[in-house]
Amino acid sequence: MLETELFTLLEQTADAAYTVTKDGEICSWNRAAERLFGYPATEVLGRHIEEVFDAFDALGTEPLVGGDETAVRDPEASGNGIPHFDLDVRTRSGARLWVNVSTIVFDNRRTGRRLLVRLARDITQSRLNGTLVHRMLEAARQLVALADDASQHAPVEALSNHECRILKLFAEGNNSASIARKLDISAQTLRNHLHHINRKLRTHSRLEAVTHAQQRGLID
Repeated sequence: MLETELFTLLEQTADAAYTVTKDGEICSWNRAAERLFGYPATEVLGRHIEEVFDAFDALGTEPLVGGDETAVRDPEASGNGIPHFDLDVRTRSGARLWVNVSTIVFDNRRTGRRLLVRLARDITQSRLNGTLVHRMLEAARQLVALADDASQHAPVEALSNHECRILKLFAEGNNSASIARKLDISAQTLRNHLHHINRKLRTHSRLEAVTHAQQRGLID
Protein backbone atom coordinates (compact mmCIF):
# COMPACT_ATOMS: atom_id res chain seq x y z
CA MET A 1 0.00 0.00 0.00
CA LEU A 2 1.35 3.41 -0.95
CA GLU A 3 1.46 6.14 1.66
CA THR A 4 -1.18 8.19 -0.14
CA GLU A 5 -3.53 5.20 -0.02
CA LEU A 6 -2.78 4.75 3.68
CA PHE A 7 -3.58 8.40 4.40
CA THR A 8 -6.83 8.13 2.43
CA LEU A 9 -7.82 5.05 4.42
CA LEU A 10 -7.12 6.80 7.71
CA GLU A 11 -9.48 9.60 6.73
CA GLN A 12 -12.32 7.06 6.93
CA THR A 13 -11.58 6.00 10.54
CA ALA A 14 -13.69 7.22 13.45
CA ASP A 15 -10.59 7.38 15.66
CA ALA A 16 -8.29 10.37 15.62
CA ALA A 17 -5.49 9.11 13.37
CA TYR A 18 -2.12 10.59 12.48
CA THR A 19 1.17 9.24 11.19
CA VAL A 20 4.70 10.20 12.15
CA THR A 21 8.14 9.18 11.02
CA LYS A 22 10.57 7.53 13.44
CA ASP A 23 12.03 11.01 13.94
CA GLY A 24 8.65 12.43 14.94
CA GLU A 25 7.66 14.38 11.80
CA ILE A 26 3.89 14.45 11.29
CA CYS A 27 2.99 13.11 7.84
CA SER A 28 -0.80 12.83 8.05
CA TRP A 29 -3.58 14.10 10.30
CA ASN A 30 -7.19 13.07 9.70
CA ARG A 31 -10.38 15.03 10.34
CA ALA A 32 -11.09 13.13 13.55
CA ALA A 33 -7.69 14.25 14.87
CA GLU A 34 -8.60 17.83 13.98
CA ARG A 35 -11.80 17.53 16.02
CA LEU A 36 -10.18 15.81 19.01
CA PHE A 37 -7.02 17.89 19.33
CA GLY A 38 -8.24 21.15 17.79
CA TYR A 39 -5.35 21.50 15.33
CA PRO A 40 -6.14 21.68 11.60
CA ALA A 41 -3.98 19.48 9.41
CA THR A 42 -2.47 22.49 7.68
CA GLU A 43 -1.10 23.67 11.02
CA VAL A 44 0.65 20.45 12.04
CA LEU A 45 1.83 18.67 8.89
CA GLY A 46 5.61 18.66 8.68
CA ARG A 47 6.05 19.66 12.35
CA HIS A 48 7.53 17.49 15.08
CA ILE A 49 4.84 15.81 17.16
CA GLU A 50 6.38 17.03 20.43
CA GLU A 51 5.99 20.63 19.22
CA VAL A 52 2.26 19.99 18.94
CA PHE A 53 1.63 17.77 21.98
CA ASP A 54 2.66 18.72 25.49
CA ALA A 55 2.10 15.10 26.56
CA PHE A 56 2.74 12.99 29.64
CA ASP A 57 2.13 9.31 30.18
CA ALA A 58 0.32 7.73 33.13
CA LEU A 59 3.47 7.93 35.27
CA GLY A 60 3.83 11.66 34.69
CA THR A 61 6.93 11.28 32.53
CA GLU A 62 7.41 12.77 29.09
CA PRO A 63 7.14 9.91 26.59
CA LEU A 64 8.73 9.95 23.18
CA VAL A 65 5.34 10.46 21.59
CA GLY A 66 6.64 10.72 18.08
CA GLY A 67 9.59 8.39 17.93
CA ASP A 68 10.34 4.70 17.85
CA GLU A 69 9.76 4.15 21.58
CA THR A 70 10.13 0.80 23.29
CA ALA A 71 6.37 0.19 23.08
CA VAL A 72 6.65 -0.38 19.34
CA ARG A 73 6.99 -4.03 18.43
CA ASP A 74 8.27 -5.70 15.31
CA PRO A 75 5.05 -6.12 13.29
CA GLU A 76 6.35 -9.34 11.77
CA ALA A 77 7.05 -10.99 15.13
CA SER A 78 4.32 -13.30 16.39
CA GLY A 79 2.31 -12.62 19.53
CA ASN A 80 3.30 -8.98 19.97
CA GLY A 81 -0.06 -7.42 19.08
CA ILE A 82 -0.63 -3.70 18.73
CA PRO A 83 1.11 -1.65 21.44
CA HIS A 84 -0.98 0.97 23.20
CA PHE A 85 -0.53 3.48 25.99
CA ASP A 86 -2.36 6.35 27.70
CA LEU A 87 -1.29 9.96 27.30
CA ASP A 88 -2.29 13.22 28.98
CA VAL A 89 -2.33 15.63 26.02
CA ARG A 90 -2.79 19.38 25.69
CA THR A 91 -5.19 20.42 22.91
CA ARG A 92 -4.92 23.55 20.79
CA SER A 93 -7.29 25.38 23.17
CA GLY A 94 -5.02 24.58 26.10
CA ALA A 95 -7.36 22.00 27.64
CA ARG A 96 -5.95 18.70 28.86
CA LEU A 97 -7.42 15.34 27.92
CA TRP A 98 -6.48 11.70 28.29
CA VAL A 99 -6.20 9.59 25.15
CA ASN A 100 -5.44 5.93 24.62
CA VAL A 101 -3.05 5.59 21.69
CA SER A 102 -2.58 2.44 19.62
CA THR A 103 0.35 2.10 17.24
CA ILE A 104 0.61 0.27 13.94
CA VAL A 105 3.96 0.15 12.16
CA PHE A 106 3.76 0.78 8.42
CA ASP A 107 6.81 0.01 6.30
CA ASN A 108 6.86 1.44 2.79
CA ARG A 109 8.92 -1.21 1.04
CA ARG A 110 9.10 0.89 -2.08
CA THR A 111 10.83 3.84 -0.38
CA GLY A 112 12.19 2.10 2.71
CA ARG A 113 10.51 4.63 4.98
CA ARG A 114 8.87 3.50 8.23
CA LEU A 115 5.80 5.33 9.52
CA LEU A 116 4.10 4.96 12.89
CA VAL A 117 0.32 5.09 12.56
CA ARG A 118 -1.28 6.46 15.74
CA LEU A 119 -4.96 5.81 16.54
CA ALA A 120 -6.16 7.91 19.49
CA ARG A 121 -9.37 7.68 21.51
CA ASP A 122 -10.59 10.09 24.20
CA ILE A 123 -10.65 8.26 27.57
CA THR A 124 -10.82 11.35 29.80
CA GLN A 125 -14.21 10.52 31.30
CA SER A 126 -13.37 6.89 32.07
CA ARG A 127 -10.16 7.94 33.86
CA LEU A 128 -12.08 10.56 35.85
CA ASN A 129 -14.65 7.93 36.80
CA GLY A 130 -11.91 5.58 37.96
CA THR A 131 -10.29 8.33 40.03
CA LEU A 132 -13.64 9.18 41.63
CA VAL A 133 -14.29 5.54 42.56
CA HIS A 134 -10.88 5.20 44.20
CA ARG A 135 -11.43 8.42 46.17
CA MET A 136 -14.82 7.16 47.35
CA LEU A 137 -13.30 3.85 48.40
CA GLU A 138 -10.55 5.59 50.33
CA ALA A 139 -13.07 7.84 52.08
CA ALA A 140 -15.21 4.82 52.95
CA ARG A 141 -12.19 2.95 54.34
CA GLN A 142 -11.38 5.88 56.59
CA LEU A 143 -14.97 6.14 57.83
CA VAL A 144 -15.14 2.43 58.59
CA ALA A 145 -11.83 2.54 60.42
CA LEU A 146 -13.09 5.38 62.60
CA ALA A 147 -16.51 3.86 63.21
CA ASP A 148 -15.65 0.32 64.21
CA ASP A 149 -13.04 -2.38 64.34
CA ALA A 150 -13.13 -4.70 61.34
CA SER A 151 -12.95 -7.77 63.52
CA GLN A 152 -16.51 -7.09 64.74
CA HIS A 153 -17.72 -7.66 61.20
CA ALA A 154 -16.10 -11.00 60.48
CA PRO A 155 -17.95 -12.73 57.65
CA VAL A 156 -20.48 -15.37 58.60
CA GLU A 157 -19.28 -17.41 55.62
CA ALA A 158 -16.07 -17.35 53.64
CA LEU A 159 -16.25 -15.71 50.23
CA SER A 160 -15.73 -17.89 47.19
CA ASN A 161 -12.89 -17.18 44.78
CA HIS A 162 -15.49 -15.93 42.27
CA GLU A 163 -16.96 -13.51 44.81
CA CYS A 164 -13.51 -12.22 45.74
CA ARG A 165 -12.76 -11.63 42.07
CA ILE A 166 -15.98 -9.62 41.69
CA LEU A 167 -15.06 -7.41 44.65
CA LYS A 168 -11.52 -6.93 43.33
CA LEU A 169 -12.86 -5.83 39.94
CA PHE A 170 -15.11 -3.28 41.66
CA ALA A 171 -12.15 -2.09 43.76
CA GLU A 172 -10.16 -1.50 40.55
CA GLY A 173 -12.84 0.93 39.36
CA ASN A 174 -14.78 -1.28 36.95
CA ASN A 175 -18.50 -0.69 36.68
CA SER A 176 -21.19 -3.38 36.78
CA ALA A 177 -21.59 -3.61 33.00
CA SER A 178 -17.88 -4.11 32.33
CA ILE A 179 -17.57 -6.71 35.11
CA ALA A 180 -20.53 -8.68 33.75
CA ARG A 181 -18.87 -8.70 30.32
CA LYS A 182 -15.50 -9.77 31.71
CA LEU A 183 -17.06 -12.63 33.68
CA ASP A 184 -19.48 -13.51 30.89
CA ILE A 185 -22.49 -13.32 33.20
CA SER A 186 -25.76 -11.41 33.10
CA ALA A 187 -26.41 -8.24 35.08
CA GLN A 188 -28.95 -10.15 37.19
CA THR A 189 -26.41 -12.86 38.01
CA LEU A 190 -23.95 -10.17 39.09
CA ARG A 191 -26.62 -8.63 41.35
CA ASN A 192 -27.24 -12.06 42.88
CA HIS A 193 -23.52 -12.43 43.63
CA LEU A 194 -23.49 -8.99 45.29
CA HIS A 195 -26.49 -9.95 47.40
CA HIS A 196 -24.70 -13.07 48.66
CA ILE A 197 -21.49 -11.11 49.25
CA ASN A 198 -23.29 -8.50 51.36
CA ARG A 199 -25.01 -11.22 53.36
CA LYS A 200 -21.73 -12.99 54.06
CA LEU A 201 -19.88 -9.80 55.01
CA ARG A 202 -22.84 -8.27 56.90
CA THR A 203 -22.60 -5.20 54.71
CA HIS A 204 -25.33 -3.21 53.00
CA SER A 205 -23.82 -1.87 49.79
CA ARG A 206 -21.26 -2.65 47.14
CA LEU A 207 -18.96 0.12 48.36
CA GLU A 208 -19.16 -1.10 51.97
CA ALA A 209 -18.50 -4.68 50.89
CA VAL A 210 -15.38 -3.69 48.92
CA THR A 211 -14.10 -1.61 51.83
CA HIS A 212 -14.58 -4.38 54.40
CA ALA A 213 -13.05 -7.00 52.09
CA GLN A 214 -9.94 -4.83 51.62
CA GLN A 215 -9.61 -4.22 55.35
CA ARG A 216 -9.78 -7.94 56.08
CA GLY A 217 -7.25 -8.74 53.37
CA LEU A 218 -9.77 -10.75 51.37
CA ILE A 219 -8.78 -8.78 48.25
CA ASP A 220 -5.63 -6.84 47.40
